[in-house]
Amino acid sequence: MHVIVATDGSRQSLAAAKHLKSFADPTKVTEISVVAVIRPLASVAFADDLAEDGFDGSFRDAAQSAVDAIAAVFDGWGPKVNKRIRSGSAANEIIKAAKQYDAGLVVVAAGGRGLSDSVLVGSTAQRVQHYAPCPVLVVRPAPKPRKRRS
Repeated sequence: MHVIVATDGSRQSLAAAKHLKSFADPTKVTEISVVAVIRPLASVAFADDLAEDGFDGSFRDAAQSAVDAIAAVFDGWGPKVNKRIRSGSAANEIIKAAKQYDAGLVVVAAGGRGLSDSVLVGSTAQRVQHYAPCPVLVVRPAPKPRKRRS
């Protein structure tokens, strides 16, 4: 089975990749495509929570850094890993990739990027879930611990 793992450069997308690895059978997953999507003429920078050092480059560099970080999760795990950067609407490109590569599963993160979560990540995950040609695993962020009031 070919699995698409989408990343937006957030820590939550890294958590989603690790979640997949925690339960999937590497003998059944034949190939993984790690996909990052750059919005043309983006006015919002690609999230780059995954860069080892501070980031000061282009959106494409940030996307490549995110794809590399997610692909590293699967190093030595078994399946062949492809790194892919696409341009366009995140949801549309993830859905197109799922169709193009005949994916058996798409993994996306929901949440994790502050103010834009519900607008960008939430709607992307929701659209992928609704229109993908295969099952979609939406990995939600772990709940934040509540502060106790004194």
